[in-house]
Amino acid sequence: MSELTELYKEIIVCQLCILSKGRVHAVPGEGPENAEIVFIGEGPGFHEDRQGRPFVGAAGNYLNELLEQNGLKREQVYITNIVKCRPPGNRDPQPEEIEACRPYLDRQIELIRPRLIITLGRYSMQRYFPGASISRIHGQPKRVGNVIYYPMFHPAAALHQPRWRDLVEEDMKKIPDLLAKLEDVQEKEPEPPQAQQLSLF
Repeated sequence: MSELTELYKEIIVCQLCILSKGRVHAVPGEGPENAEIVFIGEGPGFHEDRQGRPFVGAAGNYLNELLEQNGLKREQVYITNIVKCRPPGNRDPQPEEIEACRPYLDRQIELIRPRLIITLGRYSMQRYFPGASISRIHGQPKRVGNVIYYPMFHPAAALHQPRWRDLVEEDMKKIPDLLAKLEDVQEKEPEPPQAQQLSLF
């Protein structure tokens, strides 16, 4: 049994915060254990809570469409959330809940070792871009070591507020080029600096 599967077992029975009291299922995440791309959303919704799988509602269907439009398949990417249990009424996750789940997400990233981490929404964005505004930095990649961090609006934002839809779709179109650029940078610069902003587009 893989270390990631063992981690799922811990998440499923977790009692570290109040969200565990109201869940039907914890939602650890899903995707290949060696995925190059990890998407990090905010928290499970109604359908995710019922099924124990991330992004299976309307926002998940839209994400699947966006992936396909850009030559990617859901089966190629890893998808998880900043918190693993549904906040009541789909409210925003609280700081203490995010902090309780932080070790799980840290471990997932450590085990998967993705090359591109895409944050969906402002709560997962804050993990890697503290203090930033998503309306200002969406679509602007940041490279730390051999990993690119890429902030995007949550797909649900595009569904609820159509004015964000074009931005979400434009940002998603950059993903294949991001991976290609990272490969090029790694070939030319085997030991990259610890942090730098990428100016790719």
